[in-house]
Amino acid sequence: MFSTNNTYYHSLVATILLVLTFVFPSEGQLSASFYSSTCSNVSSIVRDSVQQALTSDSRIAASLIRLHFHDCFVDGCDGSILLDVDGNITESEKNAAPNENSVRGFDVVDSIKSTIEASCPAVVSCADILALAAEASVSLSGGPSWNVLLGRKDGLTANQAGANTSIPSPFQSLANITSKFSDVGLDTTDLVALSGAHTFGRAQCQFFSQRLLNFNGTGSPDPTLNTTYLGTLQQNCPQNGNGATLNNLDPSTPDTFDNKYFTNLLINQGLLQTDQELFSTDGSSTISIVNNFANNQSAFFEAFAQSMINMGNISPLTGTQGQIRTDCKKVNGS
Repeated sequence: MFSTNNTYYHSLVATILLVLTFVFPSEGQLSASFYSSTCSNVSSIVRDSVQQALTSDSRIAASLIRLHFHDCFVDGCDGSILLDVDGNITESEKNAAPNENSVRGFDVVDSIKSTIEASCPAVVSCADILALAAEASVSLSGGPSWNVLLGRKDGLTANQAGANTSIPSPFQSLANITSKFSDVGLDTTDLVALSGAHTFGRAQCQFFSQRLLNFNGTGSPDPTLNTTYLGTLQQNCPQNGNGATLNNLDPSTPDTFDNKYFTNLLINQGLLQTDQELFSTDGSSTISIVNNFANNQSAFFEAFAQSMINMGNISPLTGTQGQIRTDCKKVNGS
């Protein structure tokens, strides 16, 4: 009965839907151009701030990307990791086991936020600053660039218990880590690619010392550790030594974002247990991905950029949800 006007009808519906899309944009949609009319220089402000921080702290790039990672894995990318105990925030994620005396870079985030507030007051979220700072940290260290999707709002709560359970631990098995990635919608390629962020930065002895002497109660070191590398690590991290002593995650190019992390895995020089397991777990689907990234840096860079976008899309607050914090450390009005 409607066949004679079917084409016209579908065309009309499509036009109406297109108009509605512009009038009422999807709340769940992040966009690379989100601040183009409200804070067009936000990316350059963040990049300049990260570059300045790098002049006095070679570790800060790795620290800033880790902040974004640890934020997104707990209730999505909402800036909750930045909240101090204050007002209704009775427990901070900063004090969760994976973060306490380990995550850093909060002062740089506060500095970036102050500069942005002076230029574009109450416009840019702290969650978006973390995403932009992560991209700047990677590209300024020799890694890939990507168009950061923006438009996140900041959360009103922190989740210390969630941080204790959701953030992948360097002591867990590959199966457990894979499950934690799957829980937030990330697949095995994302897991391997994002692990490649360990191509720069440092790790404390306490996060891998279990591999050096009495691995899994065997009375021997982790058999997947290169013996020469093992000797070096035992010197850096002696039994009953200082567990906070820092070690390069990549012994060859510790401050450069490249694919050396993966070539290290091929010769059993992954620092953390969770690093080496990507290559040394028999039958794992991660082995072929490690081989690909070790042999093709461009493939790694492309996958890493996409996986960072995927991670940045974990449950963002958008539209009328959340708020734009004027101080990243506390909820507005607290």
